Amino acid sequence: MTDDEFELSAPELTREDLLVLENARFTEDNVALVTGAASGIGQATAVALAANGLTVVGADIDGNGLAETVARTEEFDVPGRFHPVETDLTDDGDVDAVVEAAATEGDLRYVANIAGMQHIDPIAEFPMEKYELLTDIMLRSPFYTAKKAIPHIKSTDDGVGAIANMSSVHGHYATQAKPAYITAKHGITGLTRAIAAEGEGTLRGFSVSVGYVMTPLMVDQIQDTAEERGISEQAVVEDVMLGQARTKEMMTPADVANLFVFGFSGHADHLNGADLLFDGGYTHTYE
Repeated sequence: MTDDEFELSAPELTREDLLVLENARFTEDNVALVTGAASGIGQATAVALAANGLTVVGADIDGNGLAETVARTEEFDVPGRFHPVETDLTDDGDVDAVVEAAATEGDLRYVANIAGMQHIDPIAEFPMEKYELLTDIMLRSPFYTAKKAIPHIKSTDDGVGAIANMSSVHGHYATQAKPAYITAKHGITGLTRAIAAEGEGTLRGFSVSVGYVMTPLMVDQIQDTAEERGISEQAVVEDVMLGQARTKEMMTPADVANLFVFGFSGHADHLNGADLLFDGGYTHTYE
């Protein structure tokens, strides 16, 4: 592909992209809370869970993006309901409110901690305000959301549910100039295992790790990396991001959303404390 043919954009979500499973607990009476529901993986996951019949409460600071998620669920005519709640995940009061909002919609059984951000700088030059914001959103908030959601999940008639955390290949290894992101993703592994350890076998914890996904966040990251390294955006994608991968194609938000659907379903009852690693061969192969 030449530079002229290269187009950098996030793919459009379609109804046909979404995995729909027969599952006894995927009903409107059961609720899934999804953070980062205004765009990218979070939006796709919220729509996918609603497409599986769950009531979904979507948390995000971006009200306009949440309105787009509402529009997408209406366009797809999904069987589940979607309720947007504008939420600042760095504000404990906002997290308290969105968890309570989810619990009032039915039996809160599922949480998908997906909200994220990125900042690229080496450790010595990394702005601490960016470090604190990133780790607040991507590590402290998932911990606090789990803290508030666990009592609701355990108070259901059978205590069955799951808390899923968005991880990454960067939760398995480190690359340059993403130290805060890497720190947060490695921390998410510990949180996931702690949830599983305390879940008594009915409340599961798991994480989802993927390689590079073409989301709006990723588009920004590609542009930032190209500028930092002085190379083209196409070179970032083909050489930097997919250079070590065996599957030479980026995942889509729907691909990742479907992993959350599977992980929450009864097909994944033995997925507990572990990680769903879909990375195209990045982590376990080497040239």
